[in-house]
Amino acid sequence: SVSVPADAYYGVHTQRAIHNVEITGSKLCDYPEFVKALAYVKWAAAETNCKLGMLDTKVKDAIVDACKSIIEGKHLDQFLSDMIQGGAGTSTNMNMNEVIANLALEIMGYKKAEYKYCSPYDHVNMSQSTNDAYPTAVKLGIIFSNNSLGKALQELTDSFRQKGKELTDVLTMGRT
Repeated sequence: SVSVPADAYYGVHTQRAIHNVEITGSKLCDYPEFVKALAYVKWAAAETNCKLGMLDTKVKDAIVDACKSIIEGKHLDQFLSDMIQGGAGTSTNMNMNEVIANLALEIMGYKKAEYKYCSPYDHVNMSQSTNDAYPTAVKLGIIFSNNSLGKALQELTDSFRQKGKELTDVLTMGRT
């Protein structure tokens, strides 16, 4: 039997991963752009499953609201699975599914872990494979991270230009 802290939004799968699959000590929460990217993947899946008539609108709306909350940067402390683990990202995927399901349950007025109303497996992960969701999120997370890198590089470039203007009248010795 595995116990999950009462205040946790993750579930038993994540709790097992925390105890059994710590490889690097680097947690999913250390990569907020990836967390955001995986939430976008889950949002898109919920929208698509609803349009296909496979997911109830009320459940879809709650999943989407949970994803939006995660994308806004809330609940980052709930993503505790090791960033690198065996199983092609299964623990990471389940960590996200469990957090979304429990947030969605609260949004709909239920208690955490009342999974018959919104299950991490049957609703949040519907029609998905970790082998698709995880690599898609990795690519999207890299794009999000590159946006930050581009801004930082532009700031550095601007700083060099400003320093060049400040020192334009300083005589320097040429070197080869």
